Amino acid sequence: MRNVERYPVEGPNALWQMYRTVSRFKAVRNFIFIQVTRYCPSLPVKNWIYRHVLGMKVGFHSAFALMVMVDVFFPERIEVGDNSIIGYNTTILTHEYLIHEYRLGDVRIGANVMIGANTTILPGVTIGDGAIVAAGSIVHKDVPAGAFVGGNPIKEIIRKK
Repeated sequence: MRNVERYPVEGPNALWQMYRTVSRFKAVRNFIFIQVTRYCPSLPVKNWIYRHVLGMKVGFHSAFALMVMVDVFFPERIEVGDNSIIGYNTTILTHEYLIHEYRLGDVRIGANVMIGANTTILPGVTIGDGAIVAAGSIVHKDVPAGAFVGGNPIKEIIRKK
């Protein structure tokens, strides 16, 4: 089970009530800066925006490839260790708006982690140091340090010794 906080809602589905959980100003500001980083070719500029505008914890020499989409509403709940690579078009979510509830969960990505292109990381997961996530994967649970996982849903392929 992922480590998420659950908040029940009454009335329309939780997505219709999203501005009760996050301000419109924050959502618009974050969206604009995330779009800038998605297309920005400069890794130092991207990391500066992630750290100083969006409030993410991003380690030294971590690299976010072109088109990475971080959570618009709660990017401050994302932590990436040193020297990790987040592949092209990866999505990192820290929220889920469902019919009768919404969920929030921190995403922790360790040091020296490789996330392949087109991966989706769901809220409340931790990816351990030195792990590798194959391209096109859905990370729906924690990944042990040194593991090589892939698929939808992810399965362990190999664990480094």
